[in-house]
Amino acid sequence: MTAPSRDLAEGSLPPLVEPTAELTPAELVRYDRHLLLPQIGLVGQRRLKSARVLVVGAGGLGSPALAYLAAAGVGVLGIVDDDRVEVSNLQRQIVHGQSDVGRHKVDSAVDSVAEWNPHVEVRAHRERLTRDNALELVGQYDLVLDGTDNFATRYLVNDACALVGVPYVWGSIFRFDGQVSVFWAGHGPCYRCLFPEPPPPGMVPSCAEGGVLGVLCAAVGSAQVAEAVKLITGAGRSLVGRLQVHDALAASWHTLEVAADPDCPLCGSAPTITELQDYQELCGLPAATPAPVPTLDAAELRRWLAERERGERDFVLVDVREPAEREVSRIEGSVLVPKATIDSGAGLSELPADRTVVLYCRSGARSEASLRRLQEAGWTDVHHLAGGLLGYDA
Repeated sequence: MTAPSRDLAEGSLPPLVEPTAELTPAELVRYDRHLLLPQIGLVGQRRLKSARVLVVGAGGLGSPALAYLAAAGVGVLGIVDDDRVEVSNLQRQIVHGQSDVGRHKVDSAVDSVAEWNPHVEVRAHRERLTRDNALELVGQYDLVLDGTDNFATRYLVNDACALVGVPYVWGSIFRFDGQVSVFWAGHGPCYRCLFPEPPPPGMVPSCAEGGVLGVLCAAVGSAQVAEAVKLITGAGRSLVGRLQVHDALAASWHTLEVAADPDCPLCGSAPTITELQDYQELCGLPAATPAPVPTLDAAELRRWLAERERGERDFVLVDVREPAEREVSRIEGSVLVPKATIDSGAGLSELPADRTVVLYCRSGARSEASLRRLQEAGWTDVHHLAGGLLGYDA
């Protein structure tokens, strides 16, 4: 493995980006408080404007990260995410609002960044990061900030960053606990040095299963942005070679030293990983090929409801939205089982496995996700309303 640089040994790294961009008069006014900081100043702010940062995931961690990267004046912000906004996201994903429910998260995030800072160029990647596109996407940026919540994507991002040679600013949250570090092969450890193998599937519950304090996202996401700004400008000491641990309940932050593993298969002295892998298989996850999604359109559901009224068809119509949404509008004859309870498993007992189940939500995004969750749990006769209430009421 490449030995840590002299700069790292002394506690700092050289600036990641050259100050090629000039600031406009409007930007000089906007970034005045940065310009007053000796560690950043005019040159550091120009480095920020020249920087290209990719944020993976526009969710809990991605939201504060995007907000403060945009506010800081990062010149190019890339956002990669293929998910849609759900009501349960709004407790922590502050880049989105109520009117964004059902929209692609990338589209919502692009609008928010444009409002926060019109001087930032936003590149929207409305797609899932995979082994097929990761190297190309990561290669367009100087630094990657990871806001994802699953091990397969973390290993993918780490490996892509190591192979391309860019730093990986990592954050993780669960319940009241958070972790932050910077992994940069050749300058310190990579993610595999700290976590050589992923935990067995199901051992570590997701935030959807175990919950998360919404404001914890702000604490950890902001810490990630601080690391990104320091790397870009060369200010201070980065978390390369260190792990920061936050306990929100105890109001404590602790920093642990972490070392590169000389036997790491990715960044060690004799690497065996020279290309991206099958990360679903690495993490013991099922194949990514999704099962078919049985759907009904508005006309079909109306016909089914009429047939049920006449006793000619038997099925359960399930509203997977939140109770407050149901107070505004609903399809008569439906029952409420919120998606969050289906995700956690708590609501599965309310759904019959021996009858046809039809799910609906506002736009169809949450009902489709809930359908897949039921399929994974063993339900075979389950459908969802394509287009949701928006299509049904049109």
